[in-house]
Amino acid sequence: MTDAPLTTASDDSPEKSVESLVLHATDNGVSWITLNRPEAMNAVTWDQRERIIRLLAGASADPDVRAVVITATGRGFCAGADLRGSPSTAERIPGDVARTIRLGAQRLIAAVLDCEKPVIAAVNGTAAGIGAHLAFACDLVLAVESAKFIEVFVRRGLVPDGAGAYLLPRLVGPQRAKELMFFGDSLPAAEAERLGLVNRVVPSDELQKTAREWAQRLAAGPTRALALTKHLVNASLDSDRATAFAAEATAQEINMSTADAQEGVAAFVERRPPTYQGR
Repeated sequence: MTDAPLTTASDDSPEKSVESLVLHATDNGVSWITLNRPEAMNAVTWDQRERIIRLLAGASADPDVRAVVITATGRGFCAGADLRGSPSTAERIPGDVARTIRLGAQRLIAAVLDCEKPVIAAVNGTAAGIGAHLAFACDLVLAVESAKFIEVFVRRGLVPDGAGAYLLPRLVGPQRAKELMFFGDSLPAAEAERLGLVNRVVPSDELQKTAREWAQRLAAGPTRALALTKHLVNASLDSDRATAFAAEATAQEINMSTADAQEGVAAFVERRPPTYQGR
């Protein structure tokens, strides 16, 4: 694979296409989605958000895509939402803001959570607001040593949106979540790792290498089993025991009909490494 996901943009002119602002490449079963507005710390515009959602839906539907990496160019992962270019009305009426959030930031986070392939966040720098939530919604999070995570909403007198109040308590517990959201302090990558928000912190020159290694391991795995496992874990946080147990049994019933499950069992019996095809 080339270093295409790391290509930087030189300006933010209106003429630039959304394809150049959100780069996409597929290599060895891995879909690389790269935010590419380094001069704006990769703040996400409306059209960029829609492209990311489409790419994640495409990854779910494409049997040849078996893992996804979301990363960015420059010094920042994502500085939050940039509302320039978003659809607007002449006069705001009650319900407009809630609708914008439902159809915007919440759809973006849901697209990550609902993606049927494992998603890795390779956080190359500051992740603030919806940018932090984009990372936290991913299944695995890698971050460079200099990365920071900021619940910036309180600094603007705003309520956290983009699923922050849903994600953070489930990841770090309600008290820690409130501390992060009430104060809006910058959280260094090492502390985020200690809290369980980040899986691994790596030197900046090892981020892409590590992300590629992890993604390739996932891409070589039993894709449907991973999708079902992701769904079970995410759903368990909102389920009682009986519901979770029933979902687990149903998932295994479905999974046992896949070619990869049959290959895994056969490889175990034959004492050889399995070769999964993602089917």
